[in-house]
Amino acid sequence: MAALAAAAAAPVALQQRAACSMRFAQPAANAQHLRPSAFFRADRKLSASHKLAARRLALAAQASAEVEITVEEDAMEKMEKSVEATKRSFNTVRTGRANAAMLDRIEFDYYGAMTPLRTVAGISTPESSLLVIQPYDTSAIPAIEKAIMQSDLGLTPNNDGRVIRLQVPQLTAERRKEMAKTVSKLGEEGKVAIRNVRRDAMKAIEKLEKDGSIGEDQRKDLEDAVQKLTDSYVKEVDALIKSKSDELTKV
Repeated sequence: MAALAAAAAAPVALQQRAACSMRFAQPAANAQHLRPSAFFRADRKLSASHKLAARRLALAAQASAEVEITVEEDAMEKMEKSVEATKRSFNTVRTGRANAAMLDRIEFDYYGAMTPLRTVAGISTPESSLLVIQPYDTSAIPAIEKAIMQSDLGLTPNNDGRVIRLQVPQLTAERRKEMAKTVSKLGEEGKVAIRNVRRDAMKAIEKLEKDGSIGEDQRKDLEDAVQKLTDSYVKEVDALIKSKSDELTKV
């Protein structure tokens, strides 16, 4: 059901990009009527040749199109990365089934440096409720166990001197609520990252106008395009939060 809910809440950003992709079918003679930056809100799965053709049409339409495309495309790529980072963070939240990604945020003191667990150990899930960690250096086991105990996973490790085992019990109602709060917090961090990209893009646009690279009307259009991108990606994160929260609250 969680998968169906996620599918129903299709990311707004992807819908907008798909809609923009329909413009590629218009003749080159109409290029001057299209906002150049709109081409880069199209579905990123389009072939490289289509993207290149669209870019050429855009550049032919307006002398300042290249700087507009650069700013908007840069913002879109950074916002996309913020969404992907949020998805990875959500994968670390346990939902009652063993998942190696649950340990992605675990770091421990390894010879004086904070080190991600995944870089110094193999992690497997031989059973749906069991995680097995096999450190490449068994002397690191005590430090790894300490880091796991201090994390928000709520799991108790045990070892046989060679591997660490983590039993993943079903979540209690109280623990589900705690995990839902963690999801909300991680989601908010993702939205803050997106808004920070927007802030930097707006500063770059303001500088372009001051430098004379674009005019006032172009500045307003570009600011509007960046704001629409921001709204789309924020809505995408909101949909991810809801999907993950729904998954957690199901008994």
